[in-house]
Amino acid sequence: MLPATSKLCAAISYRHLRNMTGLRRQAAVAISQELSRLACRSPGPSAWIHQVRRRSSLLSSRLEEKPFSEMEMSYIKQGEEALQKSLRILEDQDDWKTETVAGNGDKVLSKVLPDVGKVFRLEVVVDQPLDTVYGELVDNMEQMGDWNPNVKEVRILEKIGKDTVITHEKAAATPGNIVGPRDFVSVRCSKRRGSTCVLAGMSTTYGAMPEQEGFIRAENGPTCMVLRPLPGSPSQTRLTWLLSIDLKGWLPKTIINQVLSQTQVDFAKHLRQRLARPVPA
Repeated sequence: MLPATSKLCAAISYRHLRNMTGLRRQAAVAISQELSRLACRSPGPSAWIHQVRRRSSLLSSRLEEKPFSEMEMSYIKQGEEALQKSLRILEDQDDWKTETVAGNGDKVLSKVLPDVGKVFRLEVVVDQPLDTVYGELVDNMEQMGDWNPNVKEVRILEKIGKDTVITHEKAAATPGNIVGPRDFVSVRCSKRRGSTCVLAGMSTTYGAMPEQEGFIRAENGPTCMVLRPLPGSPSQTRLTWLLSIDLKGWLPKTIINQVLSQTQVDFAKHLRQRLARPVPA
């Protein structure tokens, strides 16, 4: 089915492609190439990852009426790259080691990747429907500092199209100032495909947000959160958080590992508390 769809798309778009120039032509070519590549791939990823990767091919939703500038296209590509890299990491189920398991079943796993370093994966179930969790993490992104004490501020610097944003995040110092304040400038890409939502991101540069006094500019990525309804219980959501961070500075690896895994456990606790609050009348 997919090879036939690929050929059909190529035939339909051919005469339009000849009339395109610059970045829009490049985007159309990228879509065609990605469809062909996916058509030839052998099965491997689990069902939900395959669904997202198949329907989120490179720049597949980028031929909109409003043309993007070269810089905007660069950020869009970075967001798509973060999404694809994150899903490739998550679909590989080998060599994950357990870091911690909480009493409520929340679990943090980790593995070391040659080109990325150590990554952490949080697996939790939240007693709220997917739309509620998605709304809190995406639509109310800038309110995260109100309920997560590990975050001082999240600010959207720029929105690009319907899926991509540039953000500035300030992380609070850890207790005892073992790890001082960090900040991040990130490009984030959000996708909803069927019953699966993916929120991916990675560090980027943004001229209007240089390094800030009192903060060490750290780097993250690729990172992502995947939200899916719990099978058989649509009122609950399974959340998977892939975390990859370079905190910079002179910090022992043991401290870094402890801080990052604890950050994920704390995040799940604070998210539940936030979602359990009474809804204003």
